[in-house]
Amino acid sequence: MTDRILIVEDEEKIARVLQLELQYEGYEADVVHDGMDAWLQIQDQSYHLYILDVMLPGLSGIELLRRIRRENKQVPVLMLTARDATVDKVTGLDQGADDYVTKPFDMEELLARVRVLLRRNGNRSDGQQDEMLTFQDVEINLPRREARRGGEKLELTPREYDLLVYFMENPYRVLSREQLMDRVWGFDYAGETNVVDVYVRYLRQKVDKPFDRSYVHTVRGVGYVLKDDAE
Repeated sequence: MTDRILIVEDEEKIARVLQLELQYEGYEADVVHDGMDAWLQIQDQSYHLYILDVMLPGLSGIELLRRIRRENKQVPVLMLTARDATVDKVTGLDQGADDYVTKPFDMEELLARVRVLLRRNGNRSDGQQDEMLTFQDVEINLPRREARRGGEKLELTPREYDLLVYFMENPYRVLSREQLMDRVWGFDYAGETNVVDVYVRYLRQKVDKPFDRSYVHTVRGVGYVLKDDAE
């Protein structure tokens, strides 16, 4: 069964490009430009993923998200925002958004996030629930909370495991310390951001150091990225 995605975006050019890219990837993608029209369509039809702009006529993306979550707590929601403001991200995540992308966005990054959200929710087009995350020779069994590299089990603490999961959900994407803090430690964490550096160092000791290739790399002055240094 083909995954169905609803794009709710009032900028017609952006919506059309998104629709074409998603259709090229094999998804069925519908577009609505108004929040209230989107709500009526959501009530009438079923989708596997919603992509919502924050700023919409009719109903805002946040209000639309609230209504979606009152009706269905399972369908993943990806928020789009033109404002790189923490308040937008916090509000969206607090209301039940699964992820967010700030405009202007990289299309490959957005498509990767779509794949992650559909996989996480068990809505792959082959109808089978994918309970594994993989990157090169690293595998994570999500139900078991078990990580392996090259077939060898990695003995990770809960925080190290959560950090590795987030890296593997966002391969080749540079993640700032603030992003890692927000998504792994939570917005209510009151500690210093240098705890991220400490735990990345712990993670490297277990995931990279015993092997011949490193995957977790520092981007000086920005943060970290999961990539294969042989590529």
